[in-house]
Order: sequence, then structure tokens, then C-alpha cells
Amino acid sequence: MSTTTIATALTYRERAVLRAIRAGRCQVSGAASVHLVVDGVGCSDQFVGLRLVAAGLVARPGPGIAPARLTPSGRAALDDPVAA
Repeated sequence: MSTTTIATALTYRERAVLRAIRAGRCQVSGAASVHLVVDGVGCSDQFVGLRLVAAGLVARPGPGIAPARLTPSGRAALDDPVAA
């Protein structure tokens, strides 16, 4: 079985969420569906957390709520001047 990776630019919102995660302002939960909380409030884009997890930029959360963590790819995406 092969996998296909499609490179797409991150949206402004996705980069903002990654910056908030890097700053320690986010929590994430959910094993099947990802629920993202920013500054204590549920993120209004209900799919951004799932997109970032699926892209491998945010660590997959467990069933309970925990601080969101960037993966090495997520940190690299923020450090990439072309993606910004």
C-alpha cells in the first residue's frame, strides 16, 4: 500500500493556531474527533485541529483533554519563511 502526500500551503488561520500551540495557549482532546480549545474557548473552526493532526503538524491527542503539542513537522512549518 502506498501513501500520497499533497503539499499545500497553510492558511493564515492554520498558522495562527500553530503559533498559539507553540505559545502553550491550546488544549486538545479526542481520540476519534479532535476538539481544539484556544485560550479556554472552543475553536470556532471545528475542523482546523483535525486538519493539523491529519497533516502531522500537531500530535494526535488521547481521549482526555491535554496541552496541544506541535510535532517536529509543525515546528518546521512555523520556522519555514516560505510557508509564512
